[in-house]
Amino acid sequence: MSSTDRTNDPVEDYVTSLESSLHGPARARSRLVEEVRDGLTDSVAEYTRQGLPHGRAAAEAVREFGTLPDLIASCQRELTIAQARHTARRIAMTGPFLIACWYLVGTADQDQRVPRTAQLMAAHLAGAAVVAALLAAVALAATGTLARRLPIPDRLPRMVGWAGTTASVSMAVATLALAAASAPATNWPLTALAGALAAASHGWMAGSVRVCRTCARLPVRELAVTR
Repeated sequence: MSSTDRTNDPVEDYVTSLESSLHGPARARSRLVEEVRDGLTDSVAEYTRQGLPHGRAAAEAVREFGTLPDLIASCQRELTIAQARHTARRIAMTGPFLIACWYLVGTADQDQRVPRTAQLMAAHLAGAAVVAALLAAVALAATGTLARRLPIPDRLPRMVGWAGTTASVSMAVATLALAAASAPATNWPLTALAGALAAASHGWMAGSVRVCRTCARLPVRELAVTR
């Protein structure tokens, strides 16, 4: 197929529009788009074997596959759940870093030189990370094995997004607090390390949290589409 034909191909237009409208984990998004492309390609091949010219065969395949808004809604729901799980895993993995930060602050404060405010802030932020990690564990369970028996709550991705936001902000504040506390600490390298861990955790999780919240805001609906 020439580049001109590909540009005017209904299948390519359909797939391109679908891909540009979806949000979620890159791998899952690519997989869904390729499944749609393969399905359409097979349909076009079947119509051409029946004697239809390629352009008409492509148009028939697209018509048979369903309207683009319905397909986007179906695929986006799947991607939203996938993104919620992706974000929940990151929350569950990075939450313990704030616990480690709290521990390092306590270890560094053998001579009571770290300001009491920094210690209390680290403790409260660690508590916020624990709550977020527990919510993430619930989300993983609800979208994993339990999803085979129980429906997934529509607001679950939004809950994961806000839990991730809480954990991400906690890590950002912890970074600043620990950086300020490292100067007076006797064992300042440990406190500085705690700040570096918090900063790295925040950076690793923030992007996933933003995408999760974007997905949670998208209007999706349950459709009886078999994929």
